[in-house]
Amino acid sequence: MLTFLSRHKQTILYGIALAAIIFAIRWFEIRYVLADDQLDTYIGIIALLFTGLGIWLAVKLRRPKVKTVIIEKEVHLSPSTEFVLNEAELKRLNLSKRELEVLQLMAEGLSNQEIADKLFVSLNTIKTHTTQVFEKMEVKRRTQAVDTGKRLGIIP
Repeated sequence: MLTFLSRHKQTILYGIALAAIIFAIRWFEIRYVLADDQLDTYIGIIALLFTGLGIWLAVKLRRPKVKTVIIEKEVHLSPSTEFVLNEAELKRLNLSKRELEVLQLMAEGLSNQEIADKLFVSLNTIKTHTTQVFEKMEVKRRTQAVDTGKRLGIIP
């Protein structure tokens, strides 16, 4: 019951406020007999009520409900002593030795031109190998290819 009350506190307070206003309107109506200006009085009170509700709602909606919390943690990665090539994944992807070599050089952060210079081939050949690697690994970017290759165990 307490959780219900705490969860719906605003709604309950709003309902109590509306009931109090209605009670006050009826009390004033009986007390002062507003026969001539009854409609104008009701319209004015309702206008004030909705103005207050609009202001309250605007203030409530301006405040974000989500609080961002930044948690910093130390990450300790133990370096693996020895890389073991996952032959099964390499066969499944059907990567050639040259495509695997291009993928390894991409993982080192080399550009296409630097890979071409290192392998003594043209830039277009590297672009072709890169396209083939992307198609076989079903990725669209170099970073995705490197991440997938590391995850599958085909590059260190």
